[in-house]
Amino acid sequence: MLPRVFIPYLQIGHGLFNFILFAAFVFQGRLGWLIRRNRQAGRPPEPVTVRRHRRLGPCLGALMPIGFLGGLMLCYLDNRVWIKYPFHLTVGALLVLAVISTWIISRKIHGPRSPWRTPHFIVGLVILLIFLWQIFLGLNLLL
Repeated sequence: MLPRVFIPYLQIGHGLFNFILFAAFVFQGRLGWLIRRNRQAGRPPEPVTVRRHRRLGPCLGALMPIGFLGGLMLCYLDNRVWIKYPFHLTVGALLVLAVISTWIISRKIHGPRSPWRTPHFIVGLVILLIFLWQIFLGLNLLL
């Protein structure tokens, strides 16, 4: 079993990992916003921006459940219960579901006039808002 002396460091690592993940999601959102703005203005898409957005999305989608499960495991290692902070857990689960749903929606986007572009955009904004809420809740657990 893991010595308890490591738990606080792992908790800080969990927070840092997820904060860096949030920064990556903000960057991903900015790329998506640039693509959307160019498309709505009738300008051709910037290939580098589109390529980055398409490559980074699945990576972020895979990292989100890892951060969630890491927090769940840390809670169990520290407290011997799975649900010590139910609100933080619930918001984290909503965040993972939102990321999965935006990934599913992104698979349905084909062509510049796809009706799935707006739902993808809206769910992306929801992800950023839920993530901010989750960071707030996580910081309150530390304080």
